[in-house]
Amino acid sequence: MLEAIVGEEVRQADLRRALVESLYASPTSLAIGALAGLLLSLAIAHISRDPVMILFTVVISLIAVARTTSAIFYYRKLKSGRGGTYRLWEMAYELGAWAYAGMLGALAFITLVRFDDPAIHILSVALATGYAAGISGRNAGRIKIAVGQTCLALLPTALGLWLDGNFGYRILAIVLATMVIAMAEITRTTHHIVVEALRGKKEKSLLAAKYERLARYDSLTGVENRMAMQMRLRELFDDNREGRDGQDALAILWMDLDRFKEINDSLGHMVGDALLVTVVERLSALLEGRGHIARFGGDEFVILCPGAGRDEAQAMAEEVRICFEQGVDVGAHHLAISASIGFAVGPQDGRDADELMQHADLALYEAKAQGRNRVMGFAWSMKERFHRIHEIERGLRSAIAEGQMELHFQPIFDVKSGRIHICEGLLRWNHPALGAVSPAEFIPIAESIGMIEPLTQWVLRQACFAAVQWPEEIRVAINISPASLRFGELPRAVIETLMESGLSARRLELEVTESIFLHDDGQTHQMLRALQQIGLRLVLDDFGTGYSSLSYLRSYRFDGIKIDRSFMRCITESKEDQAIVSAVGHLAEALGMEIVAEGIETAEQLQYARDAHIHNVQGFLMSMAQPRPVIDAMIARRMTIGDAMASELRQARARRA
Repeated sequence: MLEAIVGEEVRQADLRRALVESLYASPTSLAIGALAGLLLSLAIAHISRDPVMILFTVVISLIAVARTTSAIFYYRKLKSGRGGTYRLWEMAYELGAWAYAGMLGALAFITLVRFDDPAIHILSVALATGYAAGISGRNAGRIKIAVGQTCLALLPTALGLWLDGNFGYRILAIVLATMVIAMAEITRTTHHIVVEALRGKKEKSLLAAKYERLARYDSLTGVENRMAMQMRLRELFDDNREGRDGQDALAILWMDLDRFKEINDSLGHMVGDALLVTVVERLSALLEGRGHIARFGGDEFVILCPGAGRDEAQAMAEEVRICFEQGVDVGAHHLAISASIGFAVGPQDGRDADELMQHADLALYEAKAQGRNRVMGFAWSMKERFHRIHEIERGLRSAIAEGQMELHFQPIFDVKSGRIHICEGLLRWNHPALGAVSPAEFIPIAESIGMIEPLTQWVLRQACFAAVQWPEEIRVAINISPASLRFGELPRAVIETLMESGLSARRLELEVTESIFLHDDGQTHQMLRALQQIGLRLVLDDFGTGYSSLSYLRSYRFDGIKIDRSFMRCITESKEDQAIVSAVGHLAEALGMEIVAEGIETAEQLQYARDAHIHNVQGFLMSMAQPRPVIDAMIARRMTIGDAMASELRQARARRA
């Protein structure tokens, strides 16, 4: 309520100031009116040769000159934006206006009662009535001044006309008295129009200022937004380029709140918004004017630090990170958040505003990728990785259609029979510009841009159509990304592919890693059960490298386990690895699951796998991943482990030669 009253008082004061300024808006018209009064009063003094008239003329002239001079002076101050105390200027104008109108009215009254010359009467009455007519429009901004001037000019004139006794003069006196009422009404009407126009102009100005603020400032936190910060940054670059501020160094800190989405989703947007406001308050208190803060949307903030070099930027970024390391209290909640920050320093990290911003963003991306709650400065190697990632992203969208993808197969041998038991499909990509790109590099990118589902379906189709040509006892295995399970389309795609290819469901294995269970909301469990119900085999890949392998074995019924290659690498020397592999073998036997040992690269490792009663082995000792024609030939020849080892040895010698 108090704020509304204060706001209304401010608006009324602004309106009154504008009305006062309108009085001085046209010093030219005031000067013309003063000149007309001066000339007519001089004419009356000249005709009458009367000392009283001469005195009146001198006083009128002095008032006219004073009013004109003050009007010109104040008008120039308005033009320069230095209007001064408007109430004093209003009082000065009011006194001058009334004095001038009063002198003209008194001049007319005296000429009517003192002289019988009609010429003098005409001049004095014309001067008073003409001046009064102009007053109603020119001074309508202040009704009191306009009406007072009209009364002071016309009423003494009407009285003089009436006292003269002439019938015509008395009729004119009545008309002038009536004119006072008419002029007052005209003044009020004009005043209303002026006031409404000024209010409309003021509201339009306030609205424009409001929209300008909305366009430049974040409505939630009150700091600058992306557009305003980018404009500020470009201005600083322009100033540096033209040498106006004498500062070359310019640091940008790009900050992102870790776990903000989780807090926003779990506690609600009101808590999330309050957190953002608190973050800005902390940043403002911490920086103490050393930088400009902007919110770039969501939970991202940019801090612009003119004059800060790399060491200063690093130190400031660490201050900001430490500031949020212990979390933030918002209402009744203690929110465990942290901040990841990337920074870039111009001009060495960027030749213009856009490039410097991009490089700070790349540094932030690197900080997030390395585990959050970190500070990373930009390095040009980041840009090389960025361009490579961008090239991979762009290439993935057309790789299948342009035939750049190829599915290779690595054989998995049965230890007892020595023959190929399973073939694992492994995706290979030969990029036209980058060459061979590792799946370890392009699969995470495919997951991030939503391309993993079409890739999975393509691999599934290629694997099934290849396996249907092999003997019935040989299965095919493919790796399934956790992202593929989140889409929910995998069971349908599997069923369609099996029906189209004619492959039996029991010959298809899906290999999954423990990471699919980290954020299992029930959908993963249902989907795995659905896949098993149609006869597919499920294998837990990279067993032993996660955190909850045994609990997964209790909760999910797997058909097989693949021991990670890290346990087989030092199996002949490490008693710990030997114990683990032996225990896993006994565990799989007790649970009725097949076990595969990955990464077999030496004859000693192969022998230990045999001794540990492992069912299947896979590794470079027997065979690398091969194109489909090669794997088809290996299967057709019924190649054994010994044959594969001999063949791989010959190929290795050929490669070295």
